[in-house]
Amino acid sequence: MIAGSRSSLRGQRGVGIVEILVAVLVLSIGLLGLAGLQMRTLRNSESALERGVAVFETHAIVDAMRADRNNAIASNYNIALSAAAPTGSTFRETALAAWRANLITSLGAGATGSVSCNGALCTVVVQWDDSRVNGGSTTYNVSTQVQL
Repeated sequence: MIAGSRSSLRGQRGVGIVEILVAVLVLSIGLLGLAGLQMRTLRNSESALERGVAVFETHAIVDAMRADRNNAIASNYNIALSAAAPTGSTFRETALAAWRANLITSLGAGATGSVSCNGALCTVVVQWDDSRVNGGSTTYNVSTQVQL
């Protein structure tokens, strides 16, 4: 009986190491999945932050337009997405130039904004490149419509 016990122990030799290696493999796959999930969460959080900044920036230009309501109603604040930022020393020109500069600083080099007023009803659009978060070339827009 003692000889049979020894032969069964020899058959079990190395099984504990295999079990440990399988456990380490399963654990490493799980940790890699968790790291990927964390990266995706960080990218989505950054995208949400950028959308919040864009909304904040739309309110910033609207506040400047409300401070200069007559010019805003006269469509003097209107600027297209592709138009260059105005240069000059009037309140309107400095407000629009500072707004565009803030967009680039906050949302990246491809960020821009437009204002379109029809009387007291104005639409402000902020556009930026969100490709780092979503992959590919993704242009994201935030549009806000306000009554001055």
